[in-house]
Amino acid sequence: MILIVDDRPENILPLKKILELHRFAVDTALSGEDALKKVLKNAYSVIILDVQMPGMDGFEVANAIAGFSKARDTSIIFLSAVNTEKKFITKGYTAGGVDYLTKPVDPDILVLKVKTLRRLYEQQQELRATQDSLQKEIDVRKQAQAVLAERMQELQTVLSSLPQMAFTVAPNGQLEYVNEHWLQYAESKTEFPVFHPDDDICEDWTQTMASPTEFTREVRLKEVQSDLFRYHLLRIIPIWQAGVLARWIGTFTDIHPQKQAAELLEQQVALRTSELQLKNAELEQTNHELQQFTWVVSHDLKEPLRKIQLFNDIVKQEFLKGNTEAITYLDRSIRSSARMSSLINDVLAYSQLSVPEAFQPTDLNDLVNELLLDFDEVLSRTKATVTIGDLPMIDTIPARIRQVLQNLISNALKFAKNDVPPHISISAELIDSKAIDAPPSPDGTYCRIVVQDNGIGFDEQFLDRIFVIFQRLHNRTAYEGTGIGLAIARKNIDKHHGLISARSRPNEGSRFIFVLPVRQNNPALIPETL
Repeated sequence: MILIVDDRPENILPLKKILELHRFAVDTALSGEDALKKVLKNAYSVIILDVQMPGMDGFEVANAIAGFSKARDTSIIFLSAVNTEKKFITKGYTAGGVDYLTKPVDPDILVLKVKTLRRLYEQQQELRATQDSLQKEIDVRKQAQAVLAERMQELQTVLSSLPQMAFTVAPNGQLEYVNEHWLQYAESKTEFPVFHPDDDICEDWTQTMASPTEFTREVRLKEVQSDLFRYHLLRIIPIWQAGVLARWIGTFTDIHPQKQAAELLEQQVALRTSELQLKNAELEQTNHELQQFTWVVSHDLKEPLRKIQLFNDIVKQEFLKGNTEAITYLDRSIRSSARMSSLINDVLAYSQLSVPEAFQPTDLNDLVNELLLDFDEVLSRTKATVTIGDLPMIDTIPARIRQVLQNLISNALKFAKNDVPPHISISAELIDSKAIDAPPSPDGTYCRIVVQDNGIGFDEQFLDRIFVIFQRLHNRTAYEGTGIGLAIARKNIDKHHGLISARSRPNEGSRFIFVLPVRQNNPALIPETL
């Protein structure tokens, strides 16, 4: 377990979170007195101790802990944001600390030090247990000495193969101290490792020495035994004493596995991206071919269908006068041909929705008024009324939005109540977000358009079905249609990066609502194809 001692909770919390992320069990204390009580009750492998605290400061706490036999194997790391002079660092080591760090603390360095010290603590505990056992059985188990020697050798191996190369450099750039790990990359403790030719840091290091600041760089070092280069993270920080540069302290952290994994990932991402681009190209080609096929098939189907309708009309007019039963069957055939023709036209219209088209500013008032001219005859015949609100100007593909409104108005007239004149209202308002129920906003970036009627309505439990191609809620014999109109409307709204939905109850009319951006990101661009 790790103990963090600091009189300020805001200093404890980030350290605690960092260590817990690395699966350390962490305890905390807000004063030196509280820390001593916890050390008496619990075993800690590492204590991270703040130097400046009211009451007992960090040095006094460390001196007190040194007298506890239970904490004899516990390592103490001092932290200080102010006391960074040599005399305080020396005092920290004298008080029993194994390290003295200044704030802000590098999280990676702190975690690495805690991991190393905890591993050392655990091995010390194992070694102490072994020594106690050997002390009791020394007269009867002579072979225990070999076991102890082996354990000591293992411990020395661990200490000599720590994953970091640590060193200090004098202000003039000469090496002062290196650890044993240094010799894996250098011929001697007085020479620097060999850098990769492409990682020449001399110029950068010279500039850093001229104006001493922290120096961090990824480099490749040549391993002595294998002559292979491995990636390391070089980090060097200046140490000041009384305002004078005393030395540089640096580390080389082996990051070769991470770099290899990153390079492999980049290769896989590049390969996958290439595959996706190829698939997209194939998909675009297939989509183009499908559009061509749909147009050709629709055209070829409509030609014989027109002949069927023409010949049926000729037979009805010229050869079946007075034959009521035959005329009835022929009329059914003519109506079926008409439905087939309508279905082919709708399928062709649906397939053409994926053709790219450009956005342009559109006055919805002009568009609706022009559209209603096409409904003059049916509006007059059904005595229908249409109310149009103040509609804004927004960026659209005019032909597509006209198609949406045409289908909604056509449905409102088609699904009217018997003996009740249809009434249709078209209104719009600006809203502040892309949502069907978003609140109105005078400066909104989206426009909500509502087409409402007083027709037969529908049950909202079938809402998801009405926008699916070929889905119908009513019997074909009662109401004409192919089941494609609302699917076309939804696909057109999707092309405009919008939303469409509806609100209705049986026999209470319907409200079709669609939301569109007032301005497309770039009206000159071609919208995404579906």
